[in-house]
Amino acid sequence: MPQDSAISAQPRTLPSSIGAIRAIFGSGAVIAAILYLVMFVLYLALLPGARSYSHFQDQLANSLPLALAAVGGTFVVLTRGFDLSVAGVVSLANVLVATYSMKGTTGILLAALMVCAVGLVVGAVNGILIAYLRLQPIACTLATMIITSGIALLIMDAPGGNVPSAIGNLLFERFGPLSMPMITVGVVILLWAVIRRTDWGVGLYAVGADETASRLAGIATASVKVRAYCVAGMFYGLAGLALSSITVSGDPTAGNSFLLQVFAAIAIGGTSFAGGRGGVVGTILGALVLMLVQKLLFSLGVSSFYTGIGQGVLMIAAVLVGAFSAHIAKSNNT
Repeated sequence: MPQDSAISAQPRTLPSSIGAIRAIFGSGAVIAAILYLVMFVLYLALLPGARSYSHFQDQLANSLPLALAAVGGTFVVLTRGFDLSVAGVVSLANVLVATYSMKGTTGILLAALMVCAVGLVVGAVNGILIAYLRLQPIACTLATMIITSGIALLIMDAPGGNVPSAIGNLLFERFGPLSMPMITVGVVILLWAVIRRTDWGVGLYAVGADETASRLAGIATASVKVRAYCVAGMFYGLAGLALSSITVSGDPTAGNSFLLQVFAAIAIGGTSFAGGRGGVVGTILGALVLMLVQKLLFSLGVSSFYTGIGQGVLMIAAVLVGAFSAHIAKSNNT
């Protein structure tokens, strides 16, 4: 073989520095982490009084409901699904906790089981309708969102209720230097690391990347989807419980604000809405970014009347970030 042909047959590799840059910017989680660090530094510069460990803990606690809800949505989006029921499940979980919770540690455990059960039922309904009956995800999850929102209004027609003190103090409990939100995030990330190595975890990515090929490869695609919606529903329920701990009350419309923010957090975290790419770590960072943006706007004295405009801009920016990250990642693999 001529020397020129031998050289041309060898795979072309990028310089290590360029490859490293592409690897960094091709990861949605890394981009979200960079965004968070930049905004956090800016936030500390604007508010010197926020430079304390306890203040950071409070920020994390306020971000936890959105982070949990967005983590649930990530499981669905990885399978190229779409779940609007998050708003209804969060609202329903919130009013259930504010209406039927018991006192003490037992009350916390029962409340957690209650909201997880509600989310599991809703997720199972969504999954069966979508995976086995092959109905459109948007139509099905919109229907379950309306149903759960209606049930929440039947239980509590106006904001009110009373959350027991044990639940109200839950997110602000500390175990040495660690707070409950830090422990919760750590457990979620550890759980995700385990799930990714299971057959179901591999199936999430495979189904999202190419459902037909996954089915031909022997993956039970319908089962993978149903489990994704069930797990998502349980995380939505836990998000409602976390929200109850912060607000110490119930609101039948509490979950409405999560609908846009959940998908924005998922997109900022680098999970592709085309399926098969992303993860929970990036989503958690995306949620932290969104909540910190709100804090920054508030600290700058931006009127709340511009909130809707700001959320729309954030959603567009989130989609652009996700597209940019996917493009860089694709370029890195070629």
